[in-house]
Amino acid sequence: MKKLLLLTLLLFSITVSSHTINYKNQILRHWKIEKENKFIAGSFTMYKNGKVYIEDAANVVISYPLASLSQEDQNYALSRQDKIAALNSDVPFVANAINKPLLPLLQFLSIVLVLLVFFVFILKKINSQKIPYVLPVFFVGLAFSLYSFAKKIATTTDPIFVNTAFAPFAPSVATSWDNTYFYVESKGLPNHTMMVGISSRGWQQQVPIPQCYIGTNHWSIPLNPVIAATPVPVSATHFLKGAIAIAANGVAIFNYHTNTGVDSYLDGQLDIYGGHCGRADDYHYHTAPTHLYTLGQTTTNLPCAFALDGFAVYGNVEPDGTPMVALDANHGHYGSNNVYHYHGTANAPYMIGSMVGVVTEDSNLQIIPQASAQPVRNENWTPLGGALITSCVTNATNTGYNLSYTLNGTAGYATNFSWTGSLYTFKYVTPSGTTSTNYNGFSQCTVPLATAVFHLYDTIKLYPNPAKDNFQISLGDSFLENDVKSISIFDVKGSLVKKSSLFKSIIPIDNLKHGTYFVKIQFTNTQVIKKLIVK
Repeated sequence: MKKLLLLTLLLFSITVSSHTINYKNQILRHWKIEKENKFIAGSFTMYKNGKVYIEDAANVVISYPLASLSQEDQNYALSRQDKIAALNSDVPFVANAINKPLLPLLQFLSIVLVLLVFFVFILKKINSQKIPYVLPVFFVGLAFSLYSFAKKIATTTDPIFVNTAFAPFAPSVATSWDNTYFYVESKGLPNHTMMVGISSRGWQQQVPIPQCYIGTNHWSIPLNPVIAATPVPVSATHFLKGAIAIAANGVAIFNYHTNTGVDSYLDGQLDIYGGHCGRADDYHYHTAPTHLYTLGQTTTNLPCAFALDGFAVYGNVEPDGTPMVALDANHGHYGSNNVYHYHGTANAPYMIGSMVGVVTEDSNLQIIPQASAQPVRNENWTPLGGALITSCVTNATNTGYNLSYTLNGTAGYATNFSWTGSLYTFKYVTPSGTTSTNYNGFSQCTVPLATAVFHLYDTIKLYPNPAKDNFQISLGDSFLENDVKSISIFDVKGSLVKKSSLFKSIIPIDNLKHGTYFVKIQFTNTQVIKKLIVK
């Protein structure tokens, strides 16, 4: 009888056990800068346009011309780039595989069938007196299997979870939702360097003008995504106009193919963060915004973007912190919660191979609903041969940008632009002089509640943080206490773990596990989300 019980428990343990993999942190390399006779410590990021990009221990990316490095480091950088290209061109895809939500059900039925066969086999081998001992073991195993798979089959999109991805970028990004869509409002510009590194093949003399993705012109992410019977590929014949995803910082992400079918990244059309400007002077990415992780602007357990089919995009680790597992032909897979998500990689297709969720593509080859940019200049700009953008910085009054570039290796060229109300002034600088042109365009807008949210976000404090048994909330102004409608605490997966419908200055958390949480303070007309560490 003991052998029988051990065998049954072994079978049960196989069906419910899981396996995790630990991995080591990357070791920084010591690079020798020959001409400056100095050493720096950092990890290789990429080699592009003759420069090696190195990320130091503070997550700051710096670049050096390949020729300025020692011969050993030059060989290492080129070798690393070749290995990355080979690795990403051979990402462990599972050809034509989409693990449909039906799969867990089939797995469950298969296990039930195995248990039934095993149960019948045991009944034939034992006498009737031992049956009462076997039945409990069988039904306990069946119950645990049912519970495990039921959690995978019954999944929904929680807007609070979606909001955690965008929360680190408030007040530049505003969010809201209804029963159908999660809405994202922004001005479409990131909090990092733009345009630097774009070569003559890609720069069509466009510059980054803040857009008004607000009101009815917001980005819409489906809250009830539906798996497509046949995923539509992100290719040179689909989704050639408009965005296919929205980054967590409110920047649109387009198809990596150009309208001529080439890879925009490999063609030198993108900056060091995978972005550039379109015809409407609208900045957007064409690759996965995984730099939001390396720049420390968000954490790896949160999505760096959401596709416009409703599914999240992560970096090179899974939401639980384990290394990225094999990707399917669509550049993603189902997670442990049976919800599909994509992953960003360094090589094509970079983020989305095919749209797993159902989307509507209009006659212009763009996903709808879709936010749109507003052009200011009407000139038909073309690529400027021999140009290389070297810097793009805000002007002294924070009402525009100064973009500098070299032309055929000669410095002294710039496109400096600014705005006052709806008047946009462009100064086109060359070594021989400056030409100014004025354009009438749209008035610059403000992200809804940006000022109020910024004020509240800076005013509201959680302390101590990290906290242990409890933490306190300071609103800064006591009159705000009557405006608090609820205080909710969510874990990193977006699950509600604690809620109060009244304002409480002291919140007990002795029942919470160690980890990262988000505290949402809901006011009458806005909300503030703050990060809390429980130790």
